Amino acid sequence: MRAKPGDWLVVESRSDGEHSRRALIQEVHSADGSPPYVIRWTDSGHEVLMFPGPDSHVVTKEELERQEAEAVARAAAVQAEIAARRAHR
Repeated sequence: MRAKPGDWLVVESRSDGEHSRRALIQEVHSADGSPPYVIRWTDSGHEVLMFPGPDSHVVTKEELERQEAEAVARAAAVQAEIAARRAHR
């Protein structure tokens, strides 16, 4: 795992009752981008030093923005389909 400040750490959920968590990587303590990382959790604002586990991965800012844009586009398409079906009733 390699990262740089400004990348995002995503920790996938371990069970159906949990959600994935995201954290902004604030600091990287090694020259090669390997852990540990100082991160700030988006859901709590807490800043911690983290050694990510196997359920974690790093996403660049650009990758995250692309993923979010795709999710917004999918949601908009679903909403448009629902509206179209209601209009044809």
